Amino acid sequence: MEDGFDKYEDLRNMREQQMKHVATDHIELNQFHDQLMTQVVHLAIKKVKKEWGLPPSPFSFFLMGSGGRFEQSLWSDQDHGIVYEMTSDEAQNYFLTLGKEISDGLYKVGYEYCDGNVMASNSLWCKSVEEWKGQLENWIEDESFEAIRYLLIFIDARVLVGCESFIESLKEVIHQKIEEAPYLLKRMLKNTMRLQKGIGVFGQILVETHGSHTGEINLKQTALFPYVNAVRLLALKEKVMNTSTLSRLGALSDDTIGQSNRKHYEEEFRQLLQFGLTYGGKENYEAVHYVKIDALPKEQKKELKDRMKQGIELYHDTTKYFEKGVPK
Repeated sequence: MEDGFDKYEDLRNMREQQMKHVATDHIELNQFHDQLMTQVVHLAIKKVKKEWGLPPSPFSFFLMGSGGRFEQSLWSDQDHGIVYEMTSDEAQNYFLTLGKEISDGLYKVGYEYCDGNVMASNSLWCKSVEEWKGQLENWIEDESFEAIRYLLIFIDARVLVGCESFIESLKEVIHQKIEEAPYLLKRMLKNTMRLQKGIGVFGQILVETHGSHTGEINLKQTALFPYVNAVRLLALKEKVMNTSTLSRLGALSDDTIGQSNRKHYEEEFRQLLQFGLTYGGKENYEAVHYVKIDALPKEQKKELKDRMKQGIELYHDTTKYFEKGVPK
């Protein structure tokens, strides 16, 4: 990808030109998102340097959500943060300004703002290493639904630009606490139980019954999230640092999931990601996770249902595993 872009509009144009070449392959698509977002970050840094000078300390810009997990579709919203080395008002002002510039730049290039404000322009997600450590410890101590949700969001953090070691040291805080208090995994499990049901009691695919997506299914909520949530918890149990669901599955021990089952789940999840690219909406971020069930060939409906059932089974097995195997 070319360097030296001076305008976000140029990057948006490049996105529109090149997206069609990567839109059918999950890995190529996510590599393209990474390259594009990296260009946005470098352009934002350049713009902020002109007005504010050099960054006052080393820092990392990291992705969370589907970007952190390398699981973005054609369109994606923003989930990101910043961690910087030096604790000072000067550093905070500088990096919040940079966070806002990055958020606005990403929006101009085609990434929707995060509804929940999980962005580096928000001081909750833009802190020094020490402040981040304190915040993670507070979330762990708090144990409220929201605090645990924030921890789960942070666990998917993946550095896009900057020092890898900052995020590694912060994740170590969470892993250490889980080792000391394994019941935290149960709290996390409880936080992810509100899965949207995708298959009815008679084995039918449950579609939206009203609104603009009537007759469609939200693939992310009903098919992908059971895999994502289950595998994240199993990875936490084993102190696996990987962030993508596929690489987490690959890194789990045979004691947690046997090798043949791991390979099977990897293939099912990979196929679901590809399925979303093939049959999901193309026009905008809202549409991209929805699939029109009646438009699917009979064979594809069956395959989708089978893969959804596999995800639900994995999630239920994980639930049982933590309910039996983890101390209170």
